[in-house]
Amino acid sequence: MEITDLTPAERRLWDAFPRGTLVDFRTGSADEDDPETGSGWGAGRTVRAEVLRALLLGGRQDEGEIPALRVMGARIAGALRLRYAVAECAVLMAGCYFDEAPNLYGAQLRQLNLSGSVLPGLEAATLRVDGVLRLTDCRIPGPVRLGGARITQALFFDRARIGVEADGSTAQATGGGPVLQLSQVSAGDDLWWPRLTVHGEVRISGASVTGQIMLDDAELLNPGATALQGENLAVGTDVHGMRLRVRGRINVRGARIPGQLNLAYADLSDPGGVAVRASSCTVGELWLRAAVPIEGAVNLRRSQFDLIHADPSVWPSEVRMDGMTYASLLPHLPAAERLPLLDRDGEGYLPYSYEQLTAAYRRIGDDDAARTVQLAKQRRHRRTLPGYARVWGHLQDATVGYGFRPVRAAAWLFSLLLAGSVAYATHHPRALKADEAPSFNPLFYTLDLLLPIIDFGQEKAFSPQGWYQWLSYLLIVTGWLLATTIAAGITRSVSRQ
Repeated sequence: MEITDLTPAERRLWDAFPRGTLVDFRTGSADEDDPETGSGWGAGRTVRAEVLRALLLGGRQDEGEIPALRVMGARIAGALRLRYAVAECAVLMAGCYFDEAPNLYGAQLRQLNLSGSVLPGLEAATLRVDGVLRLTDCRIPGPVRLGGARITQALFFDRARIGVEADGSTAQATGGGPVLQLSQVSAGDDLWWPRLTVHGEVRISGASVTGQIMLDDAELLNPGATALQGENLAVGTDVHGMRLRVRGRINVRGARIPGQLNLAYADLSDPGGVAVRASSCTVGELWLRAAVPIEGAVNLRRSQFDLIHADPSVWPSEVRMDGMTYASLLPHLPAAERLPLLDRDGEGYLPYSYEQLTAAYRRIGDDDAARTVQLAKQRRHRRTLPGYARVWGHLQDATVGYGFRPVRAAAWLFSLLLAGSVAYATHHPRALKADEAPSFNPLFYTLDLLLPIIDFGQEKAFSPQGWYQWLSYLLIVTGWLLATTIAAGITRSVSRQ
């Protein structure tokens, strides 16, 4: 390109490039400088995309100076095509209006800052940026494709609006694909997305982030479909999504997040679908503190958590937990408040879920809550048994609480002992051999009937008559049943210690 072909606006940029001087076309009026109105900006602030391409690929360099493309408030006419280009300078095009979506596929740049700009879309798959990529406060109605990009430092999307037109209508991604495509992205530092708004699917499957992902106050809106596709996502520290609002499905199956997945105060909704699929994940801490009750199913199968902070009211009517493990739960609540959640798995009775909750209570020394969970497990298991086995289960429950309520057994024994002692004290049984029989003692006689492994010599020496004989039969049978259930319950309890 010959310098004589340049317009005055382009000449300013051409002359400033060798020294990296900022060229600012803004007028100082907020309304006039709003990039949403950029299509009406005249020749005084319009720069052809081919001029920018010429500067980046072969612009003049002055000795002792560091060249850079730095422009604000310009209208970029035409398509900026830098496919596979290598530019050894920083690029700042902030507050600009792009007539067409830039094509940076496979390009290599030192740094790229498009903050505050309006772009129809962005094609930048496999882009390489040696520093920071900033799309802060950008408005991009079309798709943003950054799949396979490699960002040495951080990727900023804070306050950006993607997939929505200036009039608020929802745009559609070409070919029906994701509106924000970041699959296989590698970021050396963070993905910084607070207050990001996306209408459509965000796809970050297979992405690798050395630092954290920041999604505080973001909105991901794709009702009835996938809003966030993040399978096999790998994060170095945390994912923060406080006050995150999602309409559609979150799918982070297989994600690896060693720190926090913080969704405190979040609002997640996919009515009739799976609001959160986080199966086969490894997460340090899952925080749902004070979150809005989730609409739609939650799938946590085979996932591992060190800590889950969630009030029971947060969980929806269906939570799939088969194979899920965790070390501790917050806030600390009575077992009765957490047990209903274990019945919300569509697979039915899952013994492992009860064992996990029991272990969590035992780790903090709450043995009473642990016993309550184990008792609930036996009662839930009883509903899966045939009729005769359920009868035996009800008997164990009523007598000793499956071994987890030993005081109940003592109460039964005391009641039967008292009833038998009173009955036989008022009517002594007849001695079988009067000259050999010991003195009759109603208390020890009743104990002889009740306790099959103890012999005080009373039962063999005396024989009751009439209904007292039937009472003795009842005490013997009840004693055997009580002893058997106590032994079974104690054995079950001890085996779990």
